[in-house]
Formats: sequence, structure tokens, C-alpha cells
Amino acid sequence: MKTARGLLLDAFKSSIGMSWSRIWIHVVFSTKYRAPVLRDEIRMKVFMHIKEYAISKGIEVDVVNGYLDHTHCLICLARGQTLSDVMKIIKGESAYWINKNKLTTTKFVWQDDYWGVSVSERHVPLVRRYILKQEEHHKGKTFETEINRFMQKYGWTNANKN
Repeated sequence: MKTARGLLLDAFKSSIGMSWSRIWIHVVFSTKYRAPVLRDEIRMKVFMHIKEYAISKGIEVDVVNGYLDHTHCLICLARGQTLSDVMKIIKGESAYWINKNKLTTTKFVWQDDYWGVSVSERHVPLVRRYILKQEEHHKGKTFETEINRFMQKYGWTNANKN
């Protein structure tokens, strides 16, 4: 005979009928050599394109923003997606699109690396606000300062130490 907990678990499993997950990731990636090429006049075009293209490929990008030399994304990974694959798609296609549309005066390239950390469901609104206020954040600090603060917060080494 099943316990009440067992019956509840069976009812829950049959009511959803499929696997379900919400894995939020805050990702940050920079331009090659942190070159300040994401000027005001192109930045929003690039970020809008990243979001639209990602969505067309089944990647849930909640918000994209950044500054002259880097980009932040809040991504919710779907079942079967890996952060590595998602970042290859986002960075590869957006660099191609920027170059195809001649948005920069020189060949555009993203830095190979990226930084990503999971975000709990209850912190999603806080991270979303942080990402949306990038220009405000960078009036007083550099990208290197920002990323090093993240590294310290999460117990990693400084970004400038390899």
C-alpha cells in the first residue's frame, strides 16, 4: 500500500506528463581584447539581434544589455541545451551578423571566453534589473572591476589572473 506521500508524488508526475526545468544563467562575454567597439549607435541593434536570433533558435534570452566592451545575457536553458552550445550560437552568429552589416570599422570578434553563473528563480528580477542598468553601472567602474567583483563574490580568482 502506498503512503500519502507516494500517492501525491504519483499524482504530480501524471499531472505534468513531461520533464520540466528552469535553469537561469547570467552570462557575460566581452569583445576581443575588450575593445570598446559597441558604440551607442550600434549597441541596441546588436543586443536586439542577439535576442531575436536566439529566440528563433529556441534559446530563451530574457534580457540582453551591456556596454562598450561587453555584453550581459540572462538566459533560461531549455531541456537538452548546454551553456557551451548556446554561447557558440549566440557569439558566433552575432559576430557574423555585425561583420555582414558592417557595424564596426574593423572586423568584429568576441573574446573566446565567457563568464556564467546560475541564478535562483527568486533572484531573476534582481539580475534582470542589474543587466538593464549597465550604462549606469559603468559610469563609475570598468568592466574589469565589474567582473573581478563577480569573481570575488562567487569565490573565483580574479579575471586578470590566468
